[in-house]
Amino acid sequence: MNILAQPLGLLLRLIHGITGNYGLSIITFTVLVKLSMLPLTLKQTKSMNDLQAMQPKLKDIQEKYKNDQEKLNAKTMELYKERNVSPFGGCLPLLIQFPIIIGLFTVLRSPEVYVFASEEIYHSISTNFLWLKNLVDPDPVVLPLLAGLTTYLTSITTSSNSNGQSQKILNYVMPIMIFWWGRSFSAGLTLYWVASNSFQVVQQLILSRTNLKIQTEIN
Repeated sequence: MNILAQPLGLLLRLIHGITGNYGLSIITFTVLVKLSMLPLTLKQTKSMNDLQAMQPKLKDIQEKYKNDQEKLNAKTMELYKERNVSPFGGCLPLLIQFPIIIGLFTVLRSPEVYVFASEEIYHSISTNFLWLKNLVDPDPVVLPLLAGLTTYLTSITTSSNSNGQSQKILNYVMPIMIFWWGRSFSAGLTLYWVASNSFQVVQQLILSRTNLKIQTEIN
């Protein structure tokens, strides 16, 4: 992760040099990184929408050729080719983003290593933000609650109505887990999580509204 963590840490250090506030730097840093990944997010969203739109036709093919596996596979691939859709189109952008996300966590978990290059420099800067006296220490209540809430909002805005029962359970379990973990993470890392989720919720609402408008115009 050093390959990704080091340039991300440098970016955060440059932002901190401009803002002079560690908490504001984390939020700005999060927004810039999310914006840089927007093309991948848009590609992933388009692929997922295309796959979802194909589901009725796929079900028809599966029902029609359920006793002929070879024919089923051929017709399925024929449909993908006809719609110009890759069955792995939604996974590839996510796989590309995943190392970046891990790199972000690495940077914010050890800012004295990747951002400020030494513990002396890190401990010499002001790390208070809003009600938080020190972003180095965990915030036991407020930020973890915000992290859990924004995780839930992210889940329900990105999940489709066709998700199964297991996904619906996960929508409730994950926010609880994030809340619990957030109580032990440094407040800076939890702040990143809240900022990232908030950006994603707004982004998803805009994308959903745009897609709905396009579908309405088509129909």
